[in-house]
Amino acid sequence: MSGTTPLNRRALSELAPELRPQVDPAGLRTRVVHFGIGAFHRAHQAVYTENAAARSGEPWGIAAVAPRSTATVDALRAQDCLYSVTERRPDGGVPRIVGSLTGAYAMQRDGAAVDALLTDPQTTVVTLTITEKGYHRSSRTGGLDTAVPDLDTTVIGRLAAGLAARMRSGAAPVTVVSCDNMADNGAVLERVVHDVVRASGQPDIERVLELMNQYVAFPATVVDRIVPATTAADVAATATALGVHDALPVSGEPYRQWVLQDRFAAPRPPWELDGALFVPDVAPYQLTKLRLLNGSHSALACLGIAAGCTTIADTMAAGWGERLVKALCAEVAPTLPAGGPDPDRYADDLVARFSNTAMRHFLRQIASDGSLKITERWLPALRSLRERGAATPMLELALAGWAHTTRPGPQDHGITDPAQDALAACWRTGAAPADTVRALLTTVGAPDLADDTALTTAVARHLPALHAGHVDL
Repeated sequence: MSGTTPLNRRALSELAPELRPQVDPAGLRTRVVHFGIGAFHRAHQAVYTENAAARSGEPWGIAAVAPRSTATVDALRAQDCLYSVTERRPDGGVPRIVGSLTGAYAMQRDGAAVDALLTDPQTTVVTLTITEKGYHRSSRTGGLDTAVPDLDTTVIGRLAAGLAARMRSGAAPVTVVSCDNMADNGAVLERVVHDVVRASGQPDIERVLELMNQYVAFPATVVDRIVPATTAADVAATATALGVHDALPVSGEPYRQWVLQDRFAAPRPPWELDGALFVPDVAPYQLTKLRLLNGSHSALACLGIAAGCTTIADTMAAGWGERLVKALCAEVAPTLPAGGPDPDRYADDLVARFSNTAMRHFLRQIASDGSLKITERWLPALRSLRERGAATPMLELALAGWAHTTRPGPQDHGITDPAQDALAACWRTGAAPADTVRALLTTVGAPDLADDTALTTAVARHLPALHAGHVDL
């Protein structure tokens, strides 16, 4: 075989056993519907589901629905819904074919088939990776943004209509699982779906909502795996390694995590057989990820840019990266609730993950939208620590790194931010550095921290060294 031979079921028998799917795709049945067939789903939930099916002998298969793109659907169908996943390791990675997808659908073009899947009693789980903006929430109320046009063409609209039809047809229980990276994702999804049903104006709304409360569960989840965008070089390398051409390869770091609230209304794949955790409350895991992983990521990105680094792995090789991650995690750990992962062990895992030179995770990508990210990743922990009189040197240094990235000038780090102009204006006043920091914090909605003179002064002290390219812990 050669890399020009297309990947499909016929080609599987010619592949080495270790490259083939863990299951026979022909033996699976569609029992899960997933909205959003991007790289993350294919490298995360689809892998968990295939491994769960293989280890349990249960035929769990996924019907994958693309909200907009027909190109991905067509490419998957051409490959009998097969694709490869490569674990990126410093010593190289070997791709493996994943066979957990039983079908691929375009939500609008294949609308009737999608609706039938949502009402089919054999479908017991619906999962979503549609990004936070796909929930169409109002920033004012937290519920559905009722001004969204053509709501029936959105995933939330299609899902709500499908669930309502399911309730009217006999209320077969089903669990709807948000796998998007936002706090309280289960409760958020439940609220917007109920809001869509209410907005439909049907005469039996209250009865439908009553049935949904009884027969539809919306558990909260935490998902984690770094999945970089696939490049043309990745496609070529995968074809060479496999001996067949995969048009849709994905790759990810070896680490992956899935934590789910143990709140299901119907049968589900035994994902725990592949390491997923089922817990009463995912909040401690969510906060740990947000403040330790995401918080460290943002700090490394901002400070690494000042030091002239390009990727996360570069910052870990610079001498200060590992010390920063461990010190920041130790500083923030007292703000985490009980019941989550051990912070010290979690920090060790982060060091190993961030040091993986096979993962070219660009700092400019992580540092973009910093005005939105730091308000969740750093500022709540900073408030908590300063209220109790604790020292915050690592968060102060991180804030200085972020402030440095907002400085206007000839350098172009490729960073984008929705508040870019307002942040740049903070530097043009000719004010003292501490006053600039105060203005920046006010701009991102943190006037309380802006009024903390000790904080703004401490942050400002780091700016000259960062401007000179030095990171001093």
